[in-house]
Amino acid sequence: MATQRIRELTLDLRVERFPYHQPFRISGHVFTETALLVAEISDGMHVGRGEGAGVYYLGDDIDHMVAEAERVRAAIEGGATREALQQLLPPGGARNALDCAFWDLEAKQAGRPAWALAGLDAPKPLRSTMTLGADRPEVMAKAALAFDPATPVKVKLTGDVEEDIARVAAIRAARPDAWIGVDANQGYTIETLPELLPVLVAHGVAVLEQPLRRGREADLDGLVRPLPFAADESAVTLGDTAALVGRFDVVNIKLDKCGGLTEGLAIAHEARRLGLEVMVGNMMGSSLSMAPSYLVGQLCDIVDLDGPIFLARDREPGVVYHGGMIDCPEAIWGGA
Repeated sequence: MATQRIRELTLDLRVERFPYHQPFRISGHVFTETALLVAEISDGMHVGRGEGAGVYYLGDDIDHMVAEAERVRAAIEGGATREALQQLLPPGGARNALDCAFWDLEAKQAGRPAWALAGLDAPKPLRSTMTLGADRPEVMAKAALAFDPATPVKVKLTGDVEEDIARVAAIRAARPDAWIGVDANQGYTIETLPELLPVLVAHGVAVLEQPLRRGREADLDGLVRPLPFAADESAVTLGDTAALVGRFDVVNIKLDKCGGLTEGLAIAHEARRLGLEVMVGNMMGSSLSMAPSYLVGQLCDIVDLDGPIFLARDREPGVVYHGGMIDCPEAIWGGA
């Protein structure tokens, strides 16, 4: 029998910038746009796409992502596989873009959607939070009222205890029946956190995300958690997951942090094995970022895939938000 010739791969990389409707504020940062690395891997017949937004607090900006992806161009065009990519590049936005491009290409080559290749059930629409950037309490309360009544609300805090308490109180008053989670983005210390916690409990907040700085996880040892704590900046890769037990209750998986869908799925399964709940988040990418994250979301307790709502423009086709839910057509990414 003749040996089938393996098609050579070509890699195309480009930078695309997506401005926001308005500045987005979190603890210690204000963002006005997302710069994305778009990777396309072609075998001459099929093209797989992926994008990476990087990890701002790790110095993983657009220049770093481009340099990292270029560093492995020869290996990819020389026949490196998605599995090999996990050792060729460290976690980060570049590996995310390339890993997701490989998944998309493999789906097209196999004639099977990416969810099937990943061993998942056919994806269903998911309830997704919508995020309120940190602002004056009255502004955030007004913005919360503009969401669909069924939409869960995620609230960005800044570490200013009095202002944060006022933010939570105003939003709860505006949305008395809403699911509310708060994200401190490393803004608190073990000394200031105790003042915030009883207020969160009193206002029925469902989860507190990343209260302390990355690297200060041991400060949580012995702390009684009166509501679930979620690890974001403290949970970058699969290797970080085991150390969360006893300090956090939820792990927030972001494909830009862990370096793609391959490791994102591995983290979800490992977190379940360790008794942790699972959340999927995003680094403010376009719908091309949300699509592979949507597959991880099928395994999650909390879904936070609202990045495109902040963009002045998105891709076509894009994800659909309706009635507090996100739906992701296969035409965006990962279809056969």
